[in-house]
Amino acid sequence: MRRTIWVLAIIMSVALVMTGCGKKDAASVVKDLNNVADKLESKQGTYQASGIMTLFTGEQPQEYKVEVWYKNPSYYRISLANVQKDITQIVLRNDEGVFVLTPSMNKSFRFQSDWPDNQGQVYLYQTLVRGIVSDNNRQFVEDGENYVFEVAANYQSNALVRQKIWLDKKTYEPKQVQVSDSEAKVVVDVKFDTFKFDTDFTKDSFDMQKNMTTGAASESTVAQVDENGNPVVVPEGQEQEGQPAAAELGDFGIIEPGYVPAGVELKDSHKMEGNKDHAVLIRYDGVYQYTIMEARPLDRAVALAPGTLIDLGFTAGLLSGDEQQTLTWMSEGIEYRITSANLPVNEMMQIAASMEAQSGK
Repeated sequence: MRRTIWVLAIIMSVALVMTGCGKKDAASVVKDLNNVADKLESKQGTYQASGIMTLFTGEQPQEYKVEVWYKNPSYYRISLANVQKDITQIVLRNDEGVFVLTPSMNKSFRFQSDWPDNQGQVYLYQTLVRGIVSDNNRQFVEDGENYVFEVAANYQSNALVRQKIWLDKKTYEPKQVQVSDSEAKVVVDVKFDTFKFDTDFTKDSFDMQKNMTTGAASESTVAQVDENGNPVVVPEGQEQEGQPAAAELGDFGIIEPGYVPAGVELKDSHKMEGNKDHAVLIRYDGVYQYTIMEARPLDRAVALAPGTLIDLGFTAGLLSGDEQQTLTWMSEGIEYRITSANLPVNEMMQIAASMEAQSGK
């Protein structure tokens, strides 16, 4: 009897050890993620991903098809397509700089930026890994075929506080990301439907002209802006040779933001008569003073503008200026600019997000 009990005890112990060998704790997974990150930084580091990103920043959720291409050392191509409005914008980084492209409108911006270095992007694998590895207070659980981490969010918007990240147990490919605010309300949700390491890209995959001609009706142009993010007027007759004249798209009304900071009120708004861009100026006053300029700008010559790329979720914006800052972005062929000497960038971002689903009045 004693011998039988002893044998059973040994069998149970071996079974427990074998069961435990198949499991990993948070530290083991983090170590593996560091190895994956190191491989992405190697000469052969590449990946391709696609999925659906849902933003809950307005009255109605906005869905975007997201496609990400990455090639070491610093080639990026991010495609954001509005599901409801069938509009695609591309954020591109190559040896020539950083571009924000809208092929269907034949519009693009080029500016000086180190994006996405030290800037979190919820759809970039490096950002997710960095968030997991850097948070020593990370929470870790297993959920079926996935490892799930809950860590601090590290994005440009202070409204984004926590994020939950699902990774495939076998490959560490991302499956889903949910980013929440201070009230634990999900603000951004990304569901990846495909993800592939070691993707073969050609150099043309990150070429600006090739990406602009995809869906564009004619040769692309780049909007010229000055150091404050304001359009530079090209004197009549001095347009870049070979550039087609832009067609006027008509009046779009006045698009007011759905969000206004506390202690701020609308001062006035008016259309700028005789302007082919159909420009609109909206002014706000109170705790913060700022203006919103809206226009359908004509094509302009190529130029670089110093500034910081700001992730607005639905697109990328350019933040420029020092004492007086301007946030510039394009949406549905309309160029928006918020300019202020005292409005915080986080407030600018919330205002911009609230304008995405608005129509002209």
